[in-house]
Amino acid sequence: MSTSRPAPRTRSGVGPGRTGPAVRRGVVAALLASVVAASLSTAAAVPTRPATVATSAATWVLPVAGAHVLRAFDAPPAPWAAGHRGVDLTATTGGPVASPADGVVAFAGPVAGRRVLTIRHAAGLTTSLEPVRADVTVGTHVRAGTPVGTVEGGPHCGGTPCVHWGVRTAPDSYLDPMLLIDPGGPVVLLPVG
Repeated sequence: MSTSRPAPRTRSGVGPGRTGPAVRRGVVAALLASVVAASLSTAAAVPTRPATVATSAATWVLPVAGAHVLRAFDAPPAPWAAGHRGVDLTATTGGPVASPADGVVAFAGPVAGRRVLTIRHAAGLTTSLEPVRADVTVGTHVRAGTPVGTVEGGPHCGGTPCVHWGVRTAPDSYLDPMLLIDPGGPVVLLPVG
């Protein structure tokens, strides 16, 4: 006879080490608030640039045109915990990959056997794209939608060609990249319950 007990549940019904949708939304809202605050303070420090929020939907595009999400973002409950720190987008091996926003190429090369392309954007955001063979070099300034490389095949999506797109706000903090893409209309708040 087993004497083990089931894991305790929180008020939301989610067990320890996992986050529910409400917690994830709260984390994303907090990250976006910090990004907005950082971009406003950066814009204030550089008087020649207009005070705009770098995360406005008009400045971000999908790195793979017409792609669909194969695997969604799943924020880890702690920086060291398991999660999916980006989205996997449908792609075609050899197909073009574009910069999702204006920025500067920070890294282009292999990491753990996969080619990775990293681009630094305004407001402290950094994009990572993999597996991508870069057509640009470190230090290159790129614009949103500019081709920066091609999709390489690999095992990341179980043999299905894909591009993993991650966006960091700090070395260990990630946000859902799809929140940066214009959803195609106004946000409508619905009553809870």
